[in-house]
Amino acid sequence: MAEKFVYAFEEGNKDQKYLLGGKGANLAEMTRLGLPVPPGFTISTDACKAYMAADDVLPAGLMDEVAAALTQLEHKMGKQLGDDTDPLLVSVRSGAPFSMPGMMDTVLNLGLNDVSVHGLAKQTANERFAFDSYRRFVQMFGKIVLDISGDLFEHALEVAREQEGVETDPELSAAALERLVETFKAIVRQEAKVDFPQHPHEQLGYAIEAVFKSWNGRRARDYRKFEGIPDDLGTAVNVQTMVFGNKGDDSGTGVAFTRDPATGESRPYGDFLTNAQGEDVVAGIRVTEPLDQMADDFPECHRQLLEVMNTLERHYRDMCDIEFTIEQGRLFILQTRVGKRTAAAALRMAVEMESEGLIDRSEAVLRVEPAQLDQLLHPQFDPNATYTAIAKGLNASPGAAVGKVYFTADEAEARHETGEAVILVRPETSPDDLHGMIAAEGILTSRGGLVSHAAVVARGMGKPAVCGAAQLDINVDGGEFRVGDTVVCEGDIISINGTSGEIVVGAVPVVTPEPGGPFEIILEWADGFRRLKVRTNADLPHDAEVARRFGAEGIGLCRTEHMFLGDRLPTVQRFILAEGEADEIASLEELEKLQRADFEGILEAMDGLPVTVRLLDPPLHEFLPDIEELLVRDAKGELDDEGRRLLAAAQHLREANPMLGTRGLRLGILRPSLYRMQVKALLDAAIARLAKGGDPRVEIMIPLSVTRDELALVVGWVREVADEVFSTNRAGFEYAVGTMIETPRAALDAGEIAEVAEFFSFGTNDLTQMTFGFSRDDIEGRFMPRYLELKLLPANPFETVDRGGVGRLMRMAVEEGRATRPDLKLGICGEHGGDPASVQFCHELGLDYVSCSPYRVPIARLAAAHAALGSGGPASTA
Repeated sequence: MAEKFVYAFEEGNKDQKYLLGGKGANLAEMTRLGLPVPPGFTISTDACKAYMAADDVLPAGLMDEVAAALTQLEHKMGKQLGDDTDPLLVSVRSGAPFSMPGMMDTVLNLGLNDVSVHGLAKQTANERFAFDSYRRFVQMFGKIVLDISGDLFEHALEVAREQEGVETDPELSAAALERLVETFKAIVRQEAKVDFPQHPHEQLGYAIEAVFKSWNGRRARDYRKFEGIPDDLGTAVNVQTMVFGNKGDDSGTGVAFTRDPATGESRPYGDFLTNAQGEDVVAGIRVTEPLDQMADDFPECHRQLLEVMNTLERHYRDMCDIEFTIEQGRLFILQTRVGKRTAAAALRMAVEMESEGLIDRSEAVLRVEPAQLDQLLHPQFDPNATYTAIAKGLNASPGAAVGKVYFTADEAEARHETGEAVILVRPETSPDDLHGMIAAEGILTSRGGLVSHAAVVARGMGKPAVCGAAQLDINVDGGEFRVGDTVVCEGDIISINGTSGEIVVGAVPVVTPEPGGPFEIILEWADGFRRLKVRTNADLPHDAEVARRFGAEGIGLCRTEHMFLGDRLPTVQRFILAEGEADEIASLEELEKLQRADFEGILEAMDGLPVTVRLLDPPLHEFLPDIEELLVRDAKGELDDEGRRLLAAAQHLREANPMLGTRGLRLGILRPSLYRMQVKALLDAAIARLAKGGDPRVEIMIPLSVTRDELALVVGWVREVADEVFSTNRAGFEYAVGTMIETPRAALDAGEIAEVAEFFSFGTNDLTQMTFGFSRDDIEGRFMPRYLELKLLPANPFETVDRGGVGRLMRMAVEEGRATRPDLKLGICGEHGGDPASVQFCHELGLDYVSCSPYRVPIARLAAAHAALGSGGPASTA
């Protein structure tokens, strides 16, 4: 039996998004609910996957199925596609399993030609409407299907307005639009070297194929990469009966959200336009009206729309994004989906929907993606800063951004890659600008509303955006924009506030907020579900305090080498240059006092919680001046005696591959007095805390062990120092000694190493480097982007744990380590500790905790709850 590719709306439901795409599944669901959905059918994602597998050839039998489905639709509507008296017109829209707003292609008004346009004019008694619909179809078909530059059509439209002496498209006469159709067809003939197709079935075939092709268009690929959507899902195609919002002042179109997608407030929200089609709203071409205005202009349709919004939110148990059209006083629902929202809105909605009884607490926690929390920690204008805004637009996506102005997506991307902070400034954005939006710190447009492309995409990305700033006169070609007498040129610095809509020339100081309210509630609920503890990587008391405010349950990595920098560097260098025992002891005693004070501050900040202190890890040459710089100065005769001693030490300590050289416990074995000093300083600090009524929880971590015997030697020294400290102070406390597992050999030998280690902490940064043979410092700007583009790796292994290699070593270490020592404590302290996918893996491995930077602690807390609740991906299903 041949594979089925085409499904009428009546055949599907909302749970079939992987087959019908999100849009098709939701159209089917709304049809089942009896909502006013224009009839149609969906071509499945399987057809798209078959098309791609056959090197862009439509699968056999597909167009026969489409023809059969079209015949049924024509019978249902009592009209025929392309009929010369009363033509059926359809839209052809994409619909991926996951929402990708504006990233793929849509064709409207399909079925119009030189004959059927007169039938439409006769049937509607509206010649202007008919030719307006036809010119839109030719324009859209030319741009999307035939890949003709949209600027050519826009320029012709601008010329037509000038010739007619009007300012807006709706003011163009029927005769002007009829002439414009001929102009557009001439553009098609000139640019595509073909005549505009007149046969509706040919038009439909072309449009279906164009939607399939758009799945692999650049903007769709960029969006999927940014959102982590797999490339092999394919898109469905929805063929739906057209309804028209541009039939006159008794018609209109709009986009509605059942709750405010920017704030989460429980109120209807959106934009609409009278006498317009959908692309007029989302493209920002015309100034929209707020949804509330519908109550005055279309009171009955507004009442019906509110009922539909309530029905859909109750049915989906989530905030819904709805596209609607009013055709001559009659409301139609064109699509719905679970709406994109800001992080703040996601938190508020989750908490309020739980209190309303729509969802339970576990679902509320799953409704907020861990990465979204990062948006709430984005900068805002410093409330104490003084500045003057030159203009104000719509507060389309919250947060503040400061950067240099660039007017094209390509230039924004290029400048971003050189390290510049960029603000992308456009009249309005389109899906073709996606790569520039990804590169930008923030987005500013002079046109467009709160549901324009720029606003929706920026909110989804968590980037600040100010839209519809009509005071801006933007000259893209001239590389400048003006606000009155103020001129801002390409490369000038501006600041935008997506929370207030303000635009400022120059750099405004920014601060990072510490959110409360729903943020704290969701994290509190998350803590009730998660098993993994979340610690922080902190080297200073301030970092520890910040992390504790964010809910850190201890320190998983305190890097002592960071305490040796700054004004302490000369003391460290004296230790390195010490020529005798007396000099070495003197420098170590000075360092010990400094380290003891540092440790006491950190233990105080984390009182009652475990603090894992890693003994010195980097090689000593890192504390010396750059050897090349010293050699140059020496050649110029600029070095004094101490400078020459530093040069000699740098030459002596220089290694061909320092990452694999004299570092970690190897350094400790060669310079045991250094490790002894650090252990004594830490234990003395803990005793000082005890004396002040504190509750220090000390864990001493020895880095880079690869054999049991070398670790046993250093652990023995640690115990010796502890005995000395405790006997001298007549005080003691429990402490633990463990090691980092950061080499493949350590992972393979974990069973033996666990004989002397009381805990393991996976140092996944180094473990990844050594497993892959990658230098993290070198690969990012060289071949990693290409590897990811070619899908040679599923993800950057320095961002997400490589399960197949690094993860396999971790699993072996966990199993063999706990086989030796069942109570072995296990954690991770690499950068992966704040990555949600890596946290999921750590949960599966049975680790006890993850550790990450302070500002990623909330992300890890929520990710750990998602892992415990069994979430393998986005909580939203539409």
